[in-house]
Amino acid sequence: MAAVQKVPLTRRGALIVLALAIATIVPVRSVRLQADRVSPAKAGHYGDADGTPRRHEDTKPSHQPGNDLRAFVPSWRFQTATAVEARRIVSIIPATTEMLFAMGAGDRLVAVGSYDRYPPDVEKLPRVGALLDPNVERILALKPDLVVLYGTQTDLRTQLERAGVPFYPYVHRGLPDVTGTIRSLGARVGVAAQANALADRIEQQLARIRARVARSPKPKTLLVFGREPGTLRGIDASGGVGFLHDMLETAGGVNVLADVKQQSVMMSSELVLTRAPEVIVELRYGRGDPVPRDDLKAWDALASVPAVKNRNILVLQGEEFVVPGPRVADATMKLAAVLHPLAFR
Repeated sequence: MAAVQKVPLTRRGALIVLALAIATIVPVRSVRLQADRVSPAKAGHYGDADGTPRRHEDTKPSHQPGNDLRAFVPSWRFQTATAVEARRIVSIIPATTEMLFAMGAGDRLVAVGSYDRYPPDVEKLPRVGALLDPNVERILALKPDLVVLYGTQTDLRTQLERAGVPFYPYVHRGLPDVTGTIRSLGARVGVAAQANALADRIEQQLARIRARVARSPKPKTLLVFGREPGTLRGIDASGGVGFLHDMLETAGGVNVLADVKQQSVMMSSELVLTRAPEVIVELRYGRGDPVPRDDLKAWDALASVPAVKNRNILVLQGEEFVVPGPRVADATMKLAAVLHPLAFR
């Protein structure tokens, strides 16, 4: 068995994993794959308040024996008294902030996280830090009656408990967890009917996408969410777990890394050749940043790969591809449309 090694990330790669860490609470584990073996390597959450990458201590996935379930289940489920409708909410997670606005509770937010960008109304709200740098003093000064935080933020939870401030620990694993979180968060906040209606709409949209692509051939797809510009160094791709993998399958693609049960895979060029994807989809999260024309030419070095040979290298851009919130159905639709253009004419 190959020895477990730590995999160094570039600054660019670390920032990309930070984006995923901000969007999801499941600890991101990266693996470096060579053509002849798979070597898992630990990787944690990344990034300081100023955006400087740094490695954060791993946490155990919630399904492992011995874990404290309370760390991964909304705290209101453990309260004996009926939860009081929340009116002053702090949400430091982009996904839950979007959910609250989408379910009609955006006017109850008194502060958001450093990385919240959508909807535009969040720009009017105070910022109180994020995963690694929550500003506890500022949070408490706002006198919230509910703080939505990451399940791994044990220090913040302890301080909120001491101050008597209720909190909702967020946990996310895959695409089905999006609507599950919408329903439970809506119930906790006091807008269950609106939240359930929102979740129903998303689930119906995803079901329609599945039905629309059901009879189409499923192309072998490599879903890339980062690499060094202009080169094929540091290719970060979706492995066989997580909401990006789930989105790809729902959109009618077959993940060429489905057998690698990790969210993030660091690929070599040799592995791309071995997996031979028919389609390569690159996700870009910037806001309207143009993709340099020469950037995609880096793939020409792998001319024998079917996706390169047939010019099936596609780019999708938007924050909805990294935030597992109420826009996931829209993101999945965009992915399905580029994989199956004939089905979406």
